[in-house]
Amino acid sequence: MPINAIIRLIRPGDWVKNLFVVPAFFFALPMVSREAAASGQSAPWVELVVLTILTFVAFCLVASAVYAFNDVCDAASDRKHPIKRKRPVAAGQIRAAQALTLSLVLLVVGIVLAFFIGLGVGVVLVVYVLLQCAYNGGLKRIMLVDTSILAAGFGLRSAAGALAISVPISIWLLGCVFFLTLYLAFTKRLCDLSSEELRGDGTWRSPAGYDSRIELNWLLGVSASLAMVAYLVYAMSDHAYELFGTRAFGFALLSPLVLIAIHRFYRVSSEGRIDSPLDAMLRDAVLAIAVLLFGIGILLVLYVPQIQELLGEIFDVSAYASQRTGLAGET
Repeated sequence: MPINAIIRLIRPGDWVKNLFVVPAFFFALPMVSREAAASGQSAPWVELVVLTILTFVAFCLVASAVYAFNDVCDAASDRKHPIKRKRPVAAGQIRAAQALTLSLVLLVVGIVLAFFIGLGVGVVLVVYVLLQCAYNGGLKRIMLVDTSILAAGFGLRSAAGALAISVPISIWLLGCVFFLTLYLAFTKRLCDLSSEELRGDGTWRSPAGYDSRIELNWLLGVSASLAMVAYLVYAMSDHAYELFGTRAFGFALLSPLVLIAIHRFYRVSSEGRIDSPLDAMLRDAVLAIAVLLFGIGILLVLYVPQIQELLGEIFDVSAYASQRTGLAGET
């Protein structure tokens, strides 16, 4: 098998999706550091970093196994699509048997690594694989079910990242991840439809029936709105305040960057020129800058003490705290 074809088969560019295992690490560090300082011990940063990296690698291996398997299953359909027909199996650069063998090897190694990290991570990865099997077994042809499974996969990534380092994860954060990735799944469907309209020959059809721009725009609007609401609710939740104090308000202040990124994903997808979120960020400078600034902003809010002090001076924290105390007394 040609090396370049193997690389395109396992899609390392799409490994960026597995970075959803990382947020648990960054959000947990302040809490872990605080607890370690209270007990007079040093924070186990190196251990947490290693566990997070290994979890990321395990998901990359399994995700690449799924990509290879998907390409074999979808080869006939991909040959009719103006972009997907260039994939290695559809283009005849890699035989189906070779792709399936590589898929099996990656799958086994990834699952073994996950159970080495921890039982919880291994179980989550097995659930992820089972979801992908159900997806490829026919659920990918059912509208909304297909995208919900993909979004659930990202939620599992976030949960695995938390389980790997033994920290709790907020249901609101999982909801934010689910609705954001549900939105991204719909943008991918819009991109497929746009590619066919712009450069196709009319023979390709969406397996799940996403053939109407009006319907896709509605689904994109709903999922984008839910993603924004979930993000803001998490940023202003009691859970976030208990963990981060006034820094949680900083998360809410970064919401315009989330809105910009959501819009730019839609705009690039509607042009039909991308095939993955990484492609979108490489092609659209505004999107890339918005994502970069959001990441920098999160790190500043989490790790720069002066930011916390400034937020405490700007916002009426005492009123917020007394409101929470009153609600707790009522319950």
